[in-house]
Order: sequence, then C-alpha cells, then structure tokens
Amino acid sequence: MRVLVTGATGFVGSRLVPALREAGHDVSVLVRDAASSDLPDGVRVVEGDLLEPRSYRVVDGGPDGESTEDDRGSRTLADVLSALDIEAAYYLVHSMQSGKDFEERDRRAARNFERAASKAGVERAVYLGGLGEDQDRLSSHLRSRREVELILGQGAFDLTTLRAAIVIGDGSAGFEVIRQLAGRLPVMVTPRWVDTECQPICVDDVVAYLVGVLDAPETAGRTFEIGGPDVLTYGEVLTRVGGLLGRRTKLFSVPVLTPRLSSYWVGFVTDVPPSVARPLIDGLKNSVVVRDDSIKEYVEVSLTSFDESVRRALGEAEGSVSERTVPAIERGGDDGDGDNVDGAADENGEIEERDTGDGGESDGDGPRTGAGGTDLESNANPTDR
Repeated sequence: MRVLVTGATGFVGSRLVPALREAGHDVSVLVRDAASSDLPDGVRVVEGDLLEPRSYRVVDGGPDGESTEDDRGSRTLADVLSALDIEAAYYLVHSMQSGKDFEERDRRAARNFERAASKAGVERAVYLGGLGEDQDRLSSHLRSRREVELILGQGAFDLTTLRAAIVIGDGSAGFEVIRQLAGRLPVMVTPRWVDTECQPICVDDVVAYLVGVLDAPETAGRTFEIGGPDVLTYGEVLTRVGGLLGRRTKLFSVPVLTPRLSSYWVGFVTDVPPSVARPLIDGLKNSVVVRDDSIKEYVEVSLTSFDESVRRALGEAEGSVSERTVPAIERGGDDGDGDNVDGAADENGEIEERDTGDGGESDGDGPRTGAGGTDLESNANPTDR
C-alpha cells in the first residue's frame, strides 16, 4: 500500500517508517525540513508545513525517483498526495508547547490535513491519540488530542484511532521526565494524583499496532484502546523505574500541589523546561487505563512487560541519567503521544510555535525540598502523539 507518514522524524514516527517498509508498504514521509531530517533510504520525502497551505514539494524519490522542476515548495498537500497516489496516511502530529494558542495550532493542522487527504482521495488514515474518559475533566493537551480525533473523523476517508497511555521508549519526553526524576532524586514530594492509575505500553508494541491495523481492513473507521500488560499507579511507575536504575525512590504525597508549581520543580530537576513540563504534568490527574481491549480481535501483538519496556528504553539511551537530555523538547515534542507523561502523543510530530496565518487547505518557584525531593504533579497523555 502507498502510505504517507506525518511526524516521521518523531519518537513514534521514526520507528514506524522502517516497520512499514519491512511490512512491504511503499512509504512517503512528510517533514518540515528535509535537509535536517535523518530518514532511512528508500522512502519518498515530501517537504511542507501543515500550517501553511502552499508549502509542499517532493524533494526526493518522487514517482520518477527524482524531484521535478515544479517542486519549488508552492504546491498544496492535496496536489502532492494525488501525485503520489497515496492510499493511506498516518497522522502523528501534536504540539507540545504550552500556551493559549497550542490548541488552535493543533486544530488548524488537523483541519488542513483532513481537507487535503479528503480532496486527494486518500482511503484510510490512522491516528495515535490518548486514553482518557470523555466525561473526566481532561487536561488541555489530552482534550486537544481528542478534538484532533474528531476533526480527522470528519474526513472522506476511513479513520482508525488508537488511544494509548504512557508510551515507554528512549525519546519519549514523558518517560524521560520519569527517568530523570527517579534517577536523580531519592525522595520526592508528590501530589495525591500520584495514586492515579495508568497502563504504560512499549513503543515497539505501539508500532506493531499501528502497522497491524493497516493490514486489518476490519479496523477501518473504528477507535481502539491500546495498553501494555501492567496497570500501575504513577507512584509505582516512579519507584519501578528507580529500582531498574539501581535507586531507591521514596514518595511522600501531599494533598495540595498545583500543576504550575510542580512544573517548576520538574524544570529545576530535569532537562524539561516548565513550559513543556506543565502540560505533561497537568494530564496526570486523568486515569488512563484500557477499558476495551477489542483491538486484540484484529491485531495480534505479544505485549512487552513494563519492566522489560523500561530496560529496553534505558539500553537505547546509553547515557547516564545526569547527562541525558530531552531531545528537541524545547522545539515542541513530536508524535505519538498520546504522550501522557506522555505517550503517543507527546511524541508524534511537532508543530512550531509561530504565527503563520490561517493556512487552510482551500482553493484560494521555590527551593528544592530538603532531602533532595521534588513534587511531581498530575499527569499527561500521549501519544509520544
């Protein structure tokens, strides 16, 4: 199948692209800057910005294997999708920066993609969103991911949505926050939401599900929940990661801590700036546990345990906790995920924080606690996104 992957350089997308190729699909990728993107051989590269309507061009591997004279960055996404005869597309794009306009950026990008894919006759789309009950008071980022899901669902294509909780893997902003906190602090002062339940999933398993639904036509037009085999509280996540790092982590819960204050602590102790930490933390109040595992009827995945997922992530990182940084996080994360402290969604593809106009696809503070503790407030959802 001829497939386009948006957010292809992100946490989930960079793993999905080779998996799709291995499964025999003809893969094209959409990136904002082809020159600075590290992509595998054998994929078509499309350059463009989902917030700008006429910014697209095929820069590598077009239908004839080469860029054409017309590809000067002035085509619409619908034109490019039609020219490449794309049959299915993955939408792995989320904004990770906080601020009053991030929801509008996510909204505009999703609308532009939906309109272009519909106009070009794309048959299927796959979206990685975040778990969380609609009746709960969702965090702003999880609420935005749910809105993106609704926008994509209006398209003329069949949408398959996978909702995930924390995605575990090297490169996940949410997991990196947990890893650094557990590795650097023997004592943490935490909010009451540290008892909130979550169902982490290994990034390898997320990729397996993403590839699997494309090969299962019965999943077209449906929404599924995905998670690993272990249901844990966020407190257990922190202590288990600490144990795998060879550290003993003690948690002390206090009844009142605000997301803003907690984000300052996280920014002080980790590489994550408060502007990014706050939306991640804000989602921790939402329980993110699989309630419907019907995906197993259509896609068979041998799920990875939480401990093994963490071991793989730590092995990939190959750096000490004190030296590890969160890649690209100040630019605004990428796919996935729903990235709950993140999940697919922290990490799918990033949208820069800038004003680009409408872009429619139309015709026309405090000291550290005494014992080296910090507070981790609430919780956030993929996706990764």
